[in-house]
Amino acid sequence: MAFCPLKAFLRGGAPRLSSPRPALGSLVHGRVCNLAFRAASRPSRARAVATACVAAPATELRTGKPKREEVMNGSPENNVSDYIYEKMGMDLHRQPSHPIGIIKQAIYDFFEARNPGMFKTFDDRYPIVTTRANFDEVLVPADHISRSPNDTYYVDASTVLRCHTSAHQAETLRSGQPAFLVTGDVYRRDSIDATHYPVFHQMEGVRVFSEPEWVAAGVPGAQLAEKDLKDALEGLAKHLFGEVECRWIDAYFPFTEPSFELEIFFKGKWLEVLGCGVMEQVILDGNYKPGHKAWAFGLGLERLAMVLFDVPDIRLFWSNDDRFLKQFRAGDLSARFKPYSKFPSCYKDMAFWVSPQFSENNLCELVRNIGGDLVEEVTCIDTFTNKKTGKTSNCYRIVYRSMERSLTDEEINALQDDVRKQVAEVLKVELR
Repeated sequence: MAFCPLKAFLRGGAPRLSSPRPALGSLVHGRVCNLAFRAASRPSRARAVATACVAAPATELRTGKPKREEVMNGSPENNVSDYIYEKMGMDLHRQPSHPIGIIKQAIYDFFEARNPGMFKTFDDRYPIVTTRANFDEVLVPADHISRSPNDTYYVDASTVLRCHTSAHQAETLRSGQPAFLVTGDVYRRDSIDATHYPVFHQMEGVRVFSEPEWVAAGVPGAQLAEKDLKDALEGLAKHLFGEVECRWIDAYFPFTEPSFELEIFFKGKWLEVLGCGVMEQVILDGNYKPGHKAWAFGLGLERLAMVLFDVPDIRLFWSNDDRFLKQFRAGDLSARFKPYSKFPSCYKDMAFWVSPQFSENNLCELVRNIGGDLVEEVTCIDTFTNKKTGKTSNCYRIVYRSMERSLTDEEINALQDDVRKQVAEVLKVELR
């Protein structure tokens, strides 16, 4: 599963540093994760599982990169930009010497060593999925905010760019696979900073158990699934990070019961690394076979790679600069990023009265479409509301910095002028 779905564990960024107490994930990357499925907003189990009771019909599994006309199709609901389309098919997770590919293969190797021949791996699943696969089949409530086009890239009203590799869970179960790892690029409209990017990589893991297995173990099926899950993931954490201390935090996700978050004590701090749990029975019964139990986990590859390899900026993963790429080689988990010359940054501030069309995600999407990876960060540095008019003003700071060269004043000014023009025209704000 893509745990703490669609806002926290879907992130491509650095893992959360835990508070001294066993926090449940309320903070992600230093800010409130208001879309996580917290215990305080837990829906009833009946409501949570209702949408997955009827399995979808079997469909042919597609692979590869979509054609532009399949993604940029002119649908009124379409909100995919050229910037996003150009990232599709780059397949960082399929490049053996890239940090993302190194992490992926290390996880594959661990599960193959632990259970030889058991896990089937998939890393080329088609990134366009139905809203049913992306949301309904993993029990995301129909009214959940993650379905909003403010957060999700819609191709049309019924298809999206997958928000998580969990979008392939039900279809893989329907194909009869009892144990699998699915890796792929996933897409989320998001903020701009060193730990967030609109395209990142996830891995989904699932293992199904049959009744003879838990009878032989002498324990109930759910208990066997939970024990094997925790043993496997603690082993994975130590495979990647060495002999680290692990702890389990009770959590809530709509697609597993019970649910957990795994934290490790690494470099003097508790670090949240993934979410997992025993799969909701309705998902398993509707898409595999009745009379089985299963576990599932979801993790972000950038999340792990940034910590393990000391990578400070998520944009580096998309760089073609040999000074970055040549620091890593296939199969080597010992590499640590050595910074090279950091080119100077330039920031521009922009203040405006907000409009109904404005949201921070919409602003970041617009800025990213204009400035691309030259934009390092977009941050709200001031906000106030006029007591007489009721209008709210925000001031945003846009930081420009290239990973590969010095930017000129002329090109930065041209980018900022375009940003100001588009913000006024598209988001209908009133510049100040």
